[in-house]
Amino acid sequence: MECVMEDQMPISTEEVRDWLELPPDVLAHIFLKLGAMDILFIAQSVCSTWRRVCREPLLFRSIVMRNRWYDMEKMTREAVDRSCGQLVEFSMENFGNDELVNYIADRSGSLRRLRLVSCYQVSDDALVNMAKKAFMLEELEICHCSFTENMLKAVGKACLQLKSFRLNCRGYRHAIAGSDEEALAIAENMPQLRHLHLFGNKLTNAGLRAILDGCLHLESLDLRQCFNLNLEGDSLKSCRERHIKMRLPNDSTDDYEFDALTDDGSYDEDYPSGFSDVDVLSDDGYYEFSGDSYISDFEYDDEFVYYDFD
Repeated sequence: MECVMEDQMPISTEEVRDWLELPPDVLAHIFLKLGAMDILFIAQSVCSTWRRVCREPLLFRSIVMRNRWYDMEKMTREAVDRSCGQLVEFSMENFGNDELVNYIADRSGSLRRLRLVSCYQVSDDALVNMAKKAFMLEELEICHCSFTENMLKAVGKACLQLKSFRLNCRGYRHAIAGSDEEALAIAENMPQLRHLHLFGNKLTNAGLRAILDGCLHLESLDLRQCFNLNLEGDSLKSCRERHIKMRLPNDSTDDYEFDALTDDGSYDEDYPSGFSDVDVLSDDGYYEFSGDSYISDFEYDDEFVYYDFD
């Protein structure tokens, strides 16, 4: 028996599968591909069976939330509640406040990876509170936020297993007033770091030296747009000897997720240190001395459909 639709090739009824008849465990693995937002907005609205599956804590171990014309705080609380304490990875972008962060912290003691982007209403105190409760945190990314070096110190002391840290700001084409406060906070309180990104940071050579002395396990170091650095002499030599993969201040920002805003102008030299990229630039864009780079990235799907999840 065949099912024929207008202007289409005949399709055998044996080839048509009813998704509503799929076992719950199979549906759950399919829904994992959607992410928390699409589960709450779309999948759970299809039918009662899907709605039941969409309440499985397994589906909310990784939560990525971006502000898109909705009450995102309410939606985030719902997603965190459904995780039932199993939340491992959380990312929040362009919204959030202290109350929400504290809510997440109280229910996410197993958190391993945290990413905050443009969360300007989240204070030092709230993030420190989360760090103390999620003391098993291994990866932290803070991008375009307004935290202080005191937060860095407290988080480093609370999260002794922190292996990857990204502190990314908007960069500048020319050097501006240098400051090593953040670099020193990292150097003195995050000794187990393997991967460090400091995009657009104001650190100077002294701050870099402190990081190299304090973070003895570094495998990769991203210093793009850090124009107060003059990578000559001992600092660069130390990175070579320790086989640290580096990205230098003037390296390309084409693969940077956000707009790398810079002021106008140019340098007389692409690499003031005289460091040549011909011999050691690897395929992944790092200055490779040995080994493979590993930086855990959150990935996002820009497709969006508006749905109420009540």
